[in-house]
Amino acid sequence: MPTIRVDLFEGRTPEQKKNLVKALTQACVETLGSKPESVDILLYDIKPSDWATGGELWSEKKKQG
Repeated sequence: MPTIRVDLFEGRTPEQKKNLVKALTQACVETLGSKPESVDILLYDIKPSDWATGGELWSEKKKQG
């Protein structure tokens, strides 16, 4: 049973998340031969102030750009 963890910035709509989990599930079915009901997907909404790349918070990058 594949379990996929997806970390993404908060703000996606329920429809976007629904489309994402459908696409990821289908990819597992086609690539791994999994049954759709065996694919678990965990979505984690992260605030830009809780995510950093290269030593810089994404919330700060938004202010600069």
